[in-house]
Amino acid sequence: MTKGERRKQDLLKIAYEMFSQIGYENTSVDMIIEKAGIAKGTYYYYFESKEQTLEEVIGMILDTETEKALELKKADMPAPQKLVAIIACFKPDVSESSMVDALNKPENLLMHERFNEKLMDRIVPIISDVTYQGIEEGLFACEDVPERVRMVVILANKVFDEKGYTDKDVKVFIDIVEKILCAKPGTMAFLKEAIKTDEVK
Repeated sequence: MTKGERRKQDLLKIAYEMFSQIGYENTSVDMIIEKAGIAKGTYYYYFESKEQTLEEVIGMILDTETEKALELKKADMPAPQKLVAIIACFKPDVSESSMVDALNKPENLLMHERFNEKLMDRIVPIISDVTYQGIEEGLFACEDVPERVRMVVILANKVFDEKGYTDKDVKVFIDIVEKILCAKPGTMAFLKEAIKTDEVK
């Protein structure tokens, strides 16, 4: 890693800490510059704007989540549990909520779409490999695996990124996932316990 690359990574770490601690909206470029002890021109050499900084910080988070998911893929556990654990790896930490909120704002629509593309590029191949494991274990019996996995991820994000989902939502989600993966009924039933009850309203 070059000196310039190290400097950029240091700036991203500082931005991540500040976004996490005081919130994205409450963090200014000047505050990042002051904490980093650099000139404003140096900051803008690496980032065009605070929005670009946010996008690269989220990319850094995605890198960390991907590393965790790849480690989990090697774990000795049945495919259904592994599949769910890997999806959970890509759920933002509570301290990262302000960054996610900023990403979801209408003015950041293009950034949000780019993030979703990056997420799919990372998560679909990993979960596809786990799905093939499930097929070998005789738990799933589907073809067109990457396309089916993509549908599962989209559905999971839609249902569980929005608070206020119900017990019936969870029941239907489990039923749909089993059908998408051509799994025997009850294969994903453990999800009822895996999903925190305090999140189900």
